[in-house]
Amino acid sequence: MQDRYSQIPLVIFAGTPGSGTKKQDMVDSEDQSFSKRGAFNGDDNPSLHSLKDAKLWSAMVMPQWQAVVSLPCLWTSESREPDPPCLSRSSPPGDLACLSRTKQSPRPHAHVWRLSHHGVQLDQKKGTQLPPLSTTLLAPDPEDAASTTLELDELWSFVRNLANDSWIWIALCRKSRHVVAYALDDRSKKTCQRLWEAIPEGYRQGHCFTDFWATYAAVIPQEQHTAVGKEMGETAHVERWNTTLRQRLARFVRMTLSFSKSELMHEACLLLFLHRYNLDRAILLK
Repeated sequence: MQDRYSQIPLVIFAGTPGSGTKKQDMVDSEDQSFSKRGAFNGDDNPSLHSLKDAKLWSAMVMPQWQAVVSLPCLWTSESREPDPPCLSRSSPPGDLACLSRTKQSPRPHAHVWRLSHHGVQLDQKKGTQLPPLSTTLLAPDPEDAASTTLELDELWSFVRNLANDSWIWIALCRKSRHVVAYALDDRSKKTCQRLWEAIPEGYRQGHCFTDFWATYAAVIPQEQHTAVGKEMGETAHVERWNTTLRQRLARFVRMTLSFSKSELMHEACLLLFLHRYNLDRAILLK
């Protein structure tokens, strides 16, 4: 294709049309010779036969000045990037150098990794600098038994993979809807004991409603504990709070693409959410 159009000059015009008195005389004298030679070379593609014809044809348009550049000059002025090597049948299997650029996975840039690592460190730092969760709670009314009534439940989550369970134990105040305490570990009696000890002293004197999980009856005093089913509605608020947590934070959804890679980050995100949730509830109650 380059040889076919090698004789075709490309004429680039610039400027504004002028009077063209001198050039008009040249056009009148050579117009007849130009028309005899013709503007076509015999096939369907128009072309100019010589540089003289190009100048004559440009003079008919009457520009002030012009520049003639041949097509091969333009073709060679821009260097074309060579095509990426493709994987051939003769190439040995696993030869990544022969793969095309579209098939090679780009390596993550170092600055992107530093930004994500910095975000993780920032969240962990915020979690360690938070005050105790009890500072976000309202003081219970000793004369109102409903202000100390608690609903307890456990919520399943995972860290790194689905096989690594991480149960979230929640103690919710029925009246204020505040999360008074939490625990994060397995579903054993030891974790339930940690939850009970994390409940502030003013709320620990109230009555507790739970499901029929055996560890509750082993930790909570019998006179303060009532195990009920979901159909009774005594744990409806804490069950509803579990849905709120899953809607706000994707890492706590059962089937999700978002998950925590470390237990420290898992608890830090939960603690940040609990502080924000309790503070928002305190504003609504005022």
